[in-house]
Amino acid sequence: MNSLPVRFGERLRELRKERELSQEAFAHICGFDRTYISGMERGVRNPSLAAVDTLAKALNVSVEDLFKGL
Repeated sequence: MNSLPVRFGERLRELRKERELSQEAFAHICGFDRTYISGMERGVRNPSLAAVDTLAKALNVSVEDLFKGL
């Protein structure tokens, strides 16, 4: 089983792609750098709680939904 950061990144990528957003577009919506989004999706960056909240709002999901299935 993959680590939690890797599973979170996979879920983040899944939700982003469902909305047909590039990393660049998603980063712009969130106010983050594209490399930060990339790092989270690869499981090498650990977002803060504030960043998780921003990601959920940008994806129009609850924080709980962002962690669904992990």
